[in-house]
Amino acid sequence: MVFEQTVAEARLNLRPLSIDTIQVNLGKLCNQACKHCHVDAGPKRTEMMDKSAIDRCLEILRLYPQITNLDITGGAPELNDHFEYFVTEARALSRHVMVRHNLTVTLDPHPVSGKNMEHLPEFFRDHQCEVISSLPYFQEHETDAQRGQGVFAKSLESLRKLNALGYGRDGSGLLLNLIYNPVGAYLPPEQGAIEKQFKDELGKRYNITFNRLYVITNMPINRFKHFLERAELYESYMEKLINAFNPTAAEGVMCRSLISVGYDGTLYDCDFNQMLEWRVNHGAPDTIWNFNFDKLLERRIVFGSHCYGCTAGAGSSCGGAVVK
Repeated sequence: MVFEQTVAEARLNLRPLSIDTIQVNLGKLCNQACKHCHVDAGPKRTEMMDKSAIDRCLEILRLYPQITNLDITGGAPELNDHFEYFVTEARALSRHVMVRHNLTVTLDPHPVSGKNMEHLPEFFRDHQCEVISSLPYFQEHETDAQRGQGVFAKSLESLRKLNALGYGRDGSGLLLNLIYNPVGAYLPPEQGAIEKQFKDELGKRYNITFNRLYVITNMPINRFKHFLERAELYESYMEKLINAFNPTAAEGVMCRSLISVGYDGTLYDCDFNQMLEWRVNHGAPDTIWNFNFDKLLERRIVFGSHCYGCTAGAGSSCGGAVVK
């Protein structure tokens, strides 16, 4: 089944609605190498956004006040030497800044320079960043199985530091949101139910609080696709996604209100297309250097079979489930 055929049969028009968010990938260097990572990030990756591209992203934010959100991702975006400059300048432009933070980068030395990263929680607080962090489960075994030995203990330590600064605490205004990905070839559970379970268990076991839990479907691309193929689960997983296609979720896919920027300045419809190197197409501006808001609003979004992951069940986006 071709995704665009499914969309046509459902009589949907999935043209862009707006561009209220640019999601910028600062590079593929990471202190972790998680099994489900669709970026294929890790300690040996060298791809990194340079300052000239970051300055151009800031110029785009200045030119287009309609873009109210900056979503910074990686790899571990904090490992880019210009990360703090980017955040500081974006906040000076009054943009809401979200950081995709893996928690352990605060505690591990920089994999290239060896520099200490322990100041990051205070930096996030001082610049009112929304922190979005992946935590596969509220128990050690499941988390370490997906993200590496010892990650769960480090994640708890980092969460406690964020909580101590006010993150995830009622009335602080400092947002701490967690991300849940299923461990294995499964569709995620209902977001509200598992959010309650996470809040209850993390609070009871570890006195840790957070604001929201985002449930995200594992996308059948790159590292996770290779896992599925090795386990001979790819076809059955795709069948699950296709059979769970939800037209309402399809109408809320993130590519209708977001543009993804690669570390080299190339534009994509979403982060997943970026990792497949499927740049925006059909005549739309395809780099930050020829970025044009109006023309990008008129573009035709590039879809593929992995898009079934964003439209299965309650849907999946960088902000969790689409259908509440």
